[in-house]
Amino acid sequence: MKKFSLSHFDLNTKCAFTLSLMRLMALFVAFLLLCSVIFSLSVVLRDPPSDAALREPSSLIPLFQITQDLDNNTSDSVELLQDKLYGGLLVDGFDESSCLSRYQSAMYHLKGLSGKPSSYLISRLRKYEAQHKQCGPYTEFYNKTVDQLRSGKFTESSPCKYVVWISFSGLGNRILTLASAFLYALLTNRVLLVDPGVDMIDLFCEPFPDASWFLPADFPLTAQFNNFSQKSDQCYGKMLKNKSVVNSNVPSFVYLHIAHDYDDHDKLFFCDEEQHFLQEVPWLVLKTDNYFVPSLFLMPSFEQELNDLFPNKETVFHFLGRYLFHPTNSVWGLVARYYQAYLAKVDERVGIQIRVFDTEPGPFQHVLDQILACTLKHKLLPDVKHQQDAINSSGIPKSKAILMTSLSSGYFEKVRDMYWEYPTVTGEVIGVYQPSHEGYQQTQKQMHNQKAWAEMYLLSLTDVLITSSWSTFGYVAQGLGGLKPWILYKPENRTAPDPPCRRAMSMEPCFHAPPFYDCKAKRGTDTGELVPYVRHCEDMSWGLKLVDSDSYH
Repeated sequence: MKKFSLSHFDLNTKCAFTLSLMRLMALFVAFLLLCSVIFSLSVVLRDPPSDAALREPSSLIPLFQITQDLDNNTSDSVELLQDKLYGGLLVDGFDESSCLSRYQSAMYHLKGLSGKPSSYLISRLRKYEAQHKQCGPYTEFYNKTVDQLRSGKFTESSPCKYVVWISFSGLGNRILTLASAFLYALLTNRVLLVDPGVDMIDLFCEPFPDASWFLPADFPLTAQFNNFSQKSDQCYGKMLKNKSVVNSNVPSFVYLHIAHDYDDHDKLFFCDEEQHFLQEVPWLVLKTDNYFVPSLFLMPSFEQELNDLFPNKETVFHFLGRYLFHPTNSVWGLVARYYQAYLAKVDERVGIQIRVFDTEPGPFQHVLDQILACTLKHKLLPDVKHQQDAINSSGIPKSKAILMTSLSSGYFEKVRDMYWEYPTVTGEVIGVYQPSHEGYQQTQKQMHNQKAWAEMYLLSLTDVLITSSWSTFGYVAQGLGGLKPWILYKPENRTAPDPPCRRAMSMEPCFHAPPFYDCKAKRGTDTGELVPYVRHCEDMSWGLKLVDSDSYH
């Protein structure tokens, strides 16, 4: 039988062939793995947003954020993604699924907080949370003070005193006044309880751990909320007018009327002398449609505490707003889906908030002219070429998204068509979006307010903001976003103002109806000229707003 043997040459050839085959198989496996990765990334980046994106934000948002940061050669946003609690402003310990926005909002506010909260503010918030847990609804102290309220007799002092906020006015006003009431509660060591009204529970998550901030349905005064007015016997202004305030006879509750129509006696609430009596009253029931924080800064008894809480005066609503107001899951779904669909992947986001105070619905040409004059003059948006030049395809153009909010769709349609029909002089690509156009304000309609809250929040996520004069909707957006907006002057006689707008001094809202009274001198005075950090508003000459005194000078 003939034997076969491999020569040294044949053996080397076979080994080389085997090694080549193994390399080829390894390359093939690597190719399959690479295809799998590319396919997965294409699905993530291509698919439209869905509720799944809300349940698993880490699968989409961080990927986009990190990619964007690599393009911008920065790592700030990557670090911010890890800081869900804004440097300790928020407290952990909540069920994340019950309020997704509390833990996910930091991934959408790309710039984080505007400034750093003082260590004293953070410690004071932790102290308040403990107090709220001790005194909140159906605790022992709450039940005792409610019993006294029912009996109408104030028998013994309690370690827990309360300020009850009545749900009143439009949504923007409610957000601003609730922040004001909370700051007053902090300053006076009271517990804030919130009238749920018709929709507050549908709009806002609980901000405090372990105890609700919503007033129980069986609270004995709830049925009277709609009837409280300046004529009520329990109204503090009326009590002062009738000289029925006696320190030895402390009532079980007092009604505070701080609405736009309040009179000179109601305004004495902002005098230290009257606060001494109110300190003893267990229940203060507050109705207001004013952001009254600036006047608290003019009260000597609160001055040091406020300086410690807010060394930078223009951060009051910014910090308190981020602390208090977390959209419910239904509202957060509106925010997250819209942001991911239209705003997430652009180089810059520009918000334009339009509020027209006119008896007719519009749209009005003079308002559109004013918006374009403001944005083009200050180079917030690019102008267009009316000659149709060929598009230069070299390089990737910079992209901008314009987010417009208005009750009318007319302004959006005009701006959208302008950037669709003509190229920009800068070569930028402009997308124009408007989430809703409800036609008219529907304060008592649940979905209307959910959309309004979502749109305020979306505006706060923009890089540049243009707002309308007098609008609390715009105030909320700028405060939450930490933005100094460009404010459109209020038109007169349906004519576009010239100049069309100006930059805000600070991101703080305006107090529309402040008192002009010197409590110490007991005479009228210009309260916008008393201290450098309380000035008159840009959009309302008689209003007051907080500014950072250093930056103002």
